[in-house]
Amino acid sequence: MEDNPKLTKQELLERVVVDQDISFGKPCIRGTRIWVSLILDNLAAGVSEDEILDAYPTLKKIDIRAAITYAAELARDRYVALPV
Repeated sequence: MEDNPKLTKQELLERVVVDQDISFGKPCIRGTRIWVSLILDNLAAGVSEDEILDAYPTLKKIDIRAAITYAAELARDRYVALPV
């Protein structure tokens, strides 16, 4: 698989799984126990994609895109009230 393939939104979302038997049902990247939230927390903290990939060698750049796509879908349909 090339480093930056052109995948559809659906293909990206298929890289994320939610299974009660894996990581307590938290959304993970397929074939790993790496939480989507872990990837997003790292990005939010300013950790670069390359640093994330170095820290989690089973991940691919496309998995980071999948995590962002998953978060975008959640934010489109739901919101969490944040303290002011």
